[in-house]
Amino acid sequence: MNQEKSKVAFAEARKVIPGGVNSPVRAFKSVGINPVVIDSAKGATIKDIDGNEYLDFVFSWGPLILGHADDSILIAILEAAQKGTSFGAPTTIETEMAELIVEMVPSIEKVRMVSSGTEATMSALRLARGYTKRDLVLKFVGNYHGHADSFLIKAGSGAITLGLPDSPGVTAATAKDTLLADYNDLDSVEELFKQHGKDIAAIIVEPVAANMGVIPPQKGFLEGLRKLADEYGSVLIFDEVITGFRLAVGGAQEYYGVQPDLTTLGKIIGGGLPVGAYGGKAEIMELLAPDGPVYQAGTLSGNPLAMAAGLTMLKTLNNTPDFYAELERKAAKLESGIRVNLEKTNTKAVVNRVGSLITLFFTEERQVNSFDESMRSDTDKYAKYFRASLENGIYLAPSQFEAMFISKAHTEEDIDVCIAASLKALEEIN
Repeated sequence: MNQEKSKVAFAEARKVIPGGVNSPVRAFKSVGINPVVIDSAKGATIKDIDGNEYLDFVFSWGPLILGHADDSILIAILEAAQKGTSFGAPTTIETEMAELIVEMVPSIEKVRMVSSGTEATMSALRLARGYTKRDLVLKFVGNYHGHADSFLIKAGSGAITLGLPDSPGVTAATAKDTLLADYNDLDSVEELFKQHGKDIAAIIVEPVAANMGVIPPQKGFLEGLRKLADEYGSVLIFDEVITGFRLAVGGAQEYYGVQPDLTTLGKIIGGGLPVGAYGGKAEIMELLAPDGPVYQAGTLSGNPLAMAAGLTMLKTLNNTPDFYAELERKAAKLESGIRVNLEKTNTKAVVNRVGSLITLFFTEERQVNSFDESMRSDTDKYAKYFRASLENGIYLAPSQFEAMFISKAHTEEDIDVCIAASLKALEEIN
């Protein structure tokens, strides 16, 4: 597959952009090749500047659950743009968007719009601290909550991919306010609460870990967090930037039947444009300025183009019967096909799936339910699998520790093509 134009474009980018990319994992560093540079995409197909087409299972890291360049979202953006691209003032579409989020997400009574998932989690933590008048936050090793300083302590996503679980520039003073527990290990959480419970403002968790590969919560884990937060008066924050509107209309909290105090949202909520949000109990949210003393603001918060795209997206998800059942069916078929391929090629690996999120871990482990088990994956083997898949026309996440995303745009034929390409890639690397 000829990718010469991508190589030249990446070399040019490196002259003026740090690392040649605006988000580290895009550099393909962990898979040992230059990145493909994208020209366009439609439906489930993404095309690079060399003219190569790939069946996409990244979808901009999750937002495009309807597929690339969905016609209804494009129309909404164009209609909104004709009225103006930004006002920095209230609009009715912000209220309509907020009303729909409150309707869809079980725990949210009020919601504030921001421009990214990082901004949402950062703001939710500040709000939790203001509400409880406490300083400490408890997070989980390998969970990723964006790149705010408090969260770049043993983080997931690109921090794992680059082998940088802690980032230079995060001060010791900031780090000391972050407590680390082990995901799916309720005992580790209980121990921290016994030591620091009266000072813990919040527990923040990905209800389904998706930034150290997809790892579902073990039975009783989320319920245990809810109980501990109630017992000690801490705020339970679900980071649903990935799982929100992907696992169900009401996200992971609906899927698992556990309600947090605050929820952070992103990705799907913007329909492909930069949007984040955080919301929850009214008594907490009303502490935000201008009603309360906890400050947060944003020039582009509630941007009309982003609201138009997001509102169209959420209306589609809310009003389409069997939308999630259909995603589940396609994802289950892909999971089953990959498992059969692993048996055919005698490949040691684990497949984890929750709804339309899938990770194939190349590992000697019999299960992957924790950060430590995830870290024992064979990243070199994944890199070979990634390269073989790309050559076979399948665009996967360029990291062992990310997810495959299934979308409405994937057809039955697409799933069959991916299964066949997976078999071919496994045969090549073995």
